[in-house]
Amino acid sequence: MRILTCLLTCFSALAFAQDEGQQIPDPATAPAACSSAEHRAFDFWAGEWDVTTNGQPAGRNRIELVHNGCALAEHWVSATGGFTGSSLNTYDQVNRQWHQTWVDTSGTLLQLNGQFIDGSMVLSEQRAGNNGEAVTHRITWTPNDDGSVRQHWQTSNDGESWTTLFDGLYVRVTENP
Repeated sequence: MRILTCLLTCFSALAFAQDEGQQIPDPATAPAACSSAEHRAFDFWAGEWDVTTNGQPAGRNRIELVHNGCALAEHWVSATGGFTGSSLNTYDQVNRQWHQTWVDTSGTLLQLNGQFIDGSMVLSEQRAGNNGEAVTHRITWTPNDDGSVRQHWQTSNDGESWTTLFDGLYVRVTENP
């Protein structure tokens, strides 16, 4: 009985879609979800990374493609191990922007939006600072010719002068032979 109910539901949905003039996508010929160049623009960041700042160990970051390649999940652990954070990153094809939601053990929440511009992924958000005035957070990821990635996090109160909060170099973790 359950099988019959399931089949009737499926056939009803197909009939409704055809009555409404909708095309039922053919999985064999339909493009893969999230396969556009825009969706793949941040793939350079995927991998396991040792991160340094000013030549000193800052932490380790693992960025992996998730949800059938439709998002990047970040897993950060500081070099001391006392600070962790995660982000979920995805391309919003409706707004034609990348979006990142970051949360960490200090309670920080960032919700950044932006695009791949001039060879770098640039995401930003404006939010209230500790004193209530607007602060812009801007994070730029730039792939380098040697395969490393620079992450530069800056803040500004006026949009003209910027203060660096983090300037990290990502170098891929290599397996020991």
